Amino acid sequence: MAKIFVYPTNSFILADLVTRSGHEPLVIMNQVREKVTKLSVDSPPLNITAEDPKAGLKYAAIEVPAGVRGRMALLGPLAEKSEAAIIVEGAPADFGCSGCNRTNELSKYQVRTLLDRKAILEIKYPQNEEQMHEFVYTVMDFLKTIPKDSVNAQGGE
Repeated sequence: MAKIFVYPTNSFILADLVTRSGHEPLVIMNQVREKVTKLSVDSPPLNITAEDPKAGLKYAAIEVPAGVRGRMALLGPLAEKSEAAIIVEGAPADFGCSGCNRTNELSKYQVRTLLDRKAILEIKYPQNEEQMHEFVYTVMDFLKTIPKDSVNAQGGE
């Protein structure tokens, strides 16, 4: 089962397609669930630990807005774990929105620099029913090319 970075990072549609193909979707929903179910979260409703702001500094400089660093503290590790990626461009907010264009651009840039271009599917959001069918077929065909026992770009499993 390969780890597939999904963008938009909270797209249930893409996460479902990745899961159906036998791979693991790397999505922000799993990161958030892990955060809020850990006992180390001391400050609800903020749901952060003292280490979280520091973790974001690995991916974004101190000068960038705190929201970008906070989101990158969640998205950066996903990009690092990824073995392949699906990036949908031009998707409306209800398809899956991460809330911050700076974070979106930074996370896509990170994935593009970590992975081989052959391991990334960049596809436009469909505008009609015919394109929608082609979109799903293209995503599923791409996922078939990813070995189930893939090893990520960092050399780990």
